[in-house]
Amino acid sequence: MNDTAADTPSSTTDWQQGWYTPALRLDSPNFGPRPAGACIDLLVIHSISLPPGQYGGNEVQALFTNQLDWDAHPYFGQIRGLEVSSHFYVRRDGALWQFVSCDDRAWHAGQSEYRGRPHCNDDSIGIELEGLEGECFEAAQYDSLARLCTALAARYPIAHVAGHEHIAPGRKQDPGPGFDWPLLRSLLDFSDRCFPLV
Repeated sequence: MNDTAADTPSSTTDWQQGWYTPALRLDSPNFGPRPAGACIDLLVIHSISLPPGQYGGNEVQALFTNQLDWDAHPYFGQIRGLEVSSHFYVRRDGALWQFVSCDDRAWHAGQSEYRGRPHCNDDSIGIELEGLEGECFEAAQYDSLARLCTALAARYPIAHVAGHEHIAPGRKQDPGPGFDWPLLRSLLDFSDRCFPLV
């Protein structure tokens, strides 16, 4: 296999202008254009829960659409006014949401560098998993994530899959030691060179 994750043509019915049609769509205002000539070749895996460690609510969707009630929980005061987004969000039950077209630049990576390039938002696709860094994730999330990664690699020249902790070491720790990288690798027909050394 070549150095990219996959070279199978994507089904045109699965994509509409960077939107993955099997996902639940909820448009975020927090995005922008990618730089001219950007090569979308990196998938960045994150973890998120709001409030931290609490699952099942709609607070993440509210955060990514600037609708979060900052006064609803004491923790939200620490992130008041934050404007962020991710391309995708995978719930504990495997449900998949999309907030930004993959053709556009979501605001998920922050200050970052990977494979010799800074500003990872410019040429990456962000995938948030509902969870807490250091804790384990659900089988349904790995299955949903693997299907999504395969679909993305069929449409974009994906050559790298990394965690937020790998592109912003020392600043971020997600998805953390509870994320099973060997399991994800086993679910994907990607070159080993696509993954960080974990």
